[in-house]
Amino acid sequence: MCDDSRLYYRFRTARYYGGIATADTLGCCFLCAYCWNYARNLDPGRFKDFFTPDEAACRLLGIARRNSLNLFRISGAEPILGEKSFDHLAEVLRCVFREKPNAAFVIETNGYFLGLRPDLIEKLRFDNLWIRICLKGIDKESFSKITGAEEKGFSYPLTALSSLEEQGIKYRPALMGALFSPRDVGRFQLRLQGLGIRAPLELESLETYPFVRKNMRERNMLPFKP
Repeated sequence: MCDDSRLYYRFRTARYYGGIATADTLGCCFLCAYCWNYARNLDPGRFKDFFTPDEAACRLLGIARRNSLNLFRISGAEPILGEKSFDHLAEVLRCVFREKPNAAFVIETNGYFLGLRPDLIEKLRFDNLWIRICLKGIDKESFSKITGAEEKGFSYPLTALSSLEEQGIKYRPALMGALFSPRDVGRFQLRLQGLGIRAPLELESLETYPFVRKNMRERNMLPFKP
């Protein structure tokens, strides 16, 4: 962060969700083996393009107008790295919804900071906002192997999901299903339900780029094979 500005490395149209205006940020508190943005998040300091919330929102709105889109997303890295980046994100949302009140916006986050500071979730109360929390494992061990982070971090995204449920904010949990057996995924779904998390679990597909395969081999991670 630089004042109220945030590092972005591109603004684009993406095919997901049927077509979506996307802003790709830089920097993450995890370094997941299968992350498609691994190299950029490993060294975000080599990028210099800071954008204020107004500037980021204008880029997104311009893409939406040119491509007749009504759906927006922030992706590429972790959009919430602390309170300053959270405030930046909230202002981007306000700018977009002020211009397009009927638009929909998806935030893709690992949920760590929202679980650490659930008191901030109230500030994400926008009618057409979805919080997609990408879970990085089904237990402490798999979480640490995937992210490279300490095992104690596993609980925070679950806390974030529970808080979103309690506050009535639209959300969806997601998991890289290719790494786990259907039986393990089923057990994890039951665990989420036991925590009061009622939204269905989305299963993400694994993009096996050469560097992803290399990173996964180095961490002794293999996709599940039936």
